Amino acid sequence: VQLVESGGGLVQPGGSLRLSCAASGFIFSTYAMSWYRQAPGKQREMVAYITSGGSINYPDSVKGRFNISRDNAKSTVYLQMNNLKPEDTGVYYCNALPPRQWSGYWGQGTQVTVSL
Repeated sequence: VQLVESGGGLVQPGGSLRLSCAASGFIFSTYAMSWYRQAPGKQREMVAYITSGGSINYPDSVKGRFNISRDNAKSTVYLQMNNLKPEDTGVYYCNALPPRQWSGYWGQGTQVTVSL
């Protein structure tokens, strides 16, 4: 299993970024995919989740600003982040959860910094 995140960077408050996670080594369409972030000194938290069937879930902190999507033909999951805030700063990780499992696979992460 390999997950490769990209698209992070430095953006001003109110700006947008689109993260991508390219997956390989497993049947992508059967896995639930999610994005997590970890800010310095804080625990890793889920920011977006999409099931193999396309059901989506967000925490209140990002609802209305973040949008997760998946392209099974490209084995890629995306995270569109709009109206970014300084508190969105952190390392963003992609996670692939196999069917009927409680733990999944992680990518290496991509840094997102929201600052003037």
